[in-house]
Amino acid sequence: MSAPVDGKADLIIRNARLIDGTGGASFMGDIAIRDDRIVALGALGGMSGGSEIDAQGKAVAPGFIDVHTHDDRAVLANPTMKNKVSQGVTTVVTGNCGVSLAPLKIDRRPPAPLDLICDTPEGFYGDFASYLKALDDAPAAVNVLAQVGHSSLRVGAVADLTRAASSSEIKVMRKKLEESLEAGAIGFSTGLFYPPSQAAPTEEVIELGKALHDHAGLHTTHMRDEAAHITDSLAETFRIGREADIPVVISHHKCAGADNHGRSVETLPLIDAAMKQQRIGLDVYPYIASSTMLSPDRMAGASRVLVTWSVPHPEHAGRDLADIAAEMGLSQTEAAGKLLPAGAVYFSMAEEDVQRIMKYPHSMIGSDGLPHDTRPHPRLWGTFPRVLGHYSRDVGLFPLEEAVRKMTGLSATQFGLKDRGTLKVGNYADIVMFDPDTVIDTASFTDPMQAATGIALVIVNGRPVWQEGAVTGARPGRAIRRQQLGTFGKAA
Repeated sequence: MSAPVDGKADLIIRNARLIDGTGGASFMGDIAIRDDRIVALGALGGMSGGSEIDAQGKAVAPGFIDVHTHDDRAVLANPTMKNKVSQGVTTVVTGNCGVSLAPLKIDRRPPAPLDLICDTPEGFYGDFASYLKALDDAPAAVNVLAQVGHSSLRVGAVADLTRAASSSEIKVMRKKLEESLEAGAIGFSTGLFYPPSQAAPTEEVIELGKALHDHAGLHTTHMRDEAAHITDSLAETFRIGREADIPVVISHHKCAGADNHGRSVETLPLIDAAMKQQRIGLDVYPYIASSTMLSPDRMAGASRVLVTWSVPHPEHAGRDLADIAAEMGLSQTEAAGKLLPAGAVYFSMAEEDVQRIMKYPHSMIGSDGLPHDTRPHPRLWGTFPRVLGHYSRDVGLFPLEEAVRKMTGLSATQFGLKDRGTLKVGNYADIVMFDPDTVIDTASFTDPMQAATGIALVIVNGRPVWQEGAVTGARPGRAIRRQQLGTFGKAA
C-alpha cells in the first residue's frame, strides 16, 4: 500500500501479523503511524519512523471497542483505565442499562442500580454537556461514547418510580434527552429489568425513542426479562425499535436461570428474523455468571451467588453468599437483605448458550464490568483476552480473525464509528499488539483484578497507553459526540 510522500512516520511497527478487523485473512506486514492516524500498511521497507518496533510476528489489530461498559465515572476517577487498556481496549461505550451520570441532579444516595456507577450525589451532572466537558477537560486513556440512561431520567423526573410516567413527566424526560443528544450523547439506554424503570410501560420507552429518531440516536437495552419471559422481552424490544424507527442493540444477551438453559436456540432465530426487518444488534460477554446489584428476589435460578460489595458489611466482599448466610444462621434470602445495599455475581447461565451466542455472526463483545465494585466480576479485567485466548485459540469457537472482528469492525459499524475499528490508511491509530500464542485472561472469580498476559502494546489516537506491562500515563482518549458518528448499523 502507498506510503506518505516524504516516507516518514512517527512510529512503524514491523513484521506484524496484521488482522484488519473485517474478518478477512490476516497477512504479514508493517504499519506506520503519524500523529493520530495510520498512514501506511504493507511492506514498508522504504519508510523510516521516529521510532520502530519489531513485532516479531505478533498480531496487530484495531484497538478493541468495549460496547457495553459502566465506565461513566471510572474514565474520570481512574483515567489511565488500566483495567481496559491492559486488555487492548481503546474505546468504551458508557451509559448502559439505563444508568448514566447525566443528566441528573440528586440530593441523596442514588437508588440502585445507579449506585453501581456512583454512590454519592456529587458525582452526577445536571446536564450532559457538563459531563462531556469534564471528559474533554480531563481526558482518559480511552475514547468514550456516552449514552443517556432511562433510569437516570426517571429518577430526575418521575415523582413515583413504582408507576408509569405521566404525560408531563415524559415531556420533561424527552426534553432532557433531546438536550443531551444535541450536546453529543450518542443515544439512550434502558434497564427495564431494574426498579427505577420496571414500571415504565413500553409506550413510555417508545415516546422517548421518538426523540432518538429525530436526532439520529441509538437505543441499547437491558431487556425487561432475560429468563422465563425472554421471548416476550425480545418482542417488546423489537416493537420499540419499529414504532420509534430507531436502531436497537440488545445488551449482554443471555438465557438466565437453570430453567432457561439452552433457549438460545430459540432466541437467536427470533433476532435473525427481526434483523431482516429492522436494525438490531446485540452484545455478549464470555462468562456464565452475571453481575449487578444484590437483590433477594433476583437469586432464583442462580447456582451460586458471590457478594462483590456491601455497605453495611464490607468485610463480606468476595465471599459466597451461602457461607455468609450459614455464619449468620439465616437463609440466603434473609442474609442478602442484611447486606443491602450491595452487589453480587450470579452464576445463572449455561456454557452452551454463552458459546452459541458468542459464535452468532452478529454478536459483538462487551465486558459489562463494574469498575467500582470492591471485588468485581473478572470480566472487568479479562473479557477481551478471554475471547482471544480461551474461546478462539483453546476452544476453537471461531478463527482469530473472527474474534477480532467481533471486537472491532463489527462494533464500529454498529455504533457508527468513523475511521475506527479497522486497520486502514487514514483511520485513527487505535491499535493493539498481542501474542496469539500466549494471550489469555488471568482475572478469576477469586482474584478478579489481574491484568491479562500477552497484550504487548496498546495505542490510542497514535499514542501508547499500555507498553511493557504497564500503563504509560498518557491520556489521549476523546469524548466522541453523536455529531462525529455515521449511521448506526446497517439498514434492513
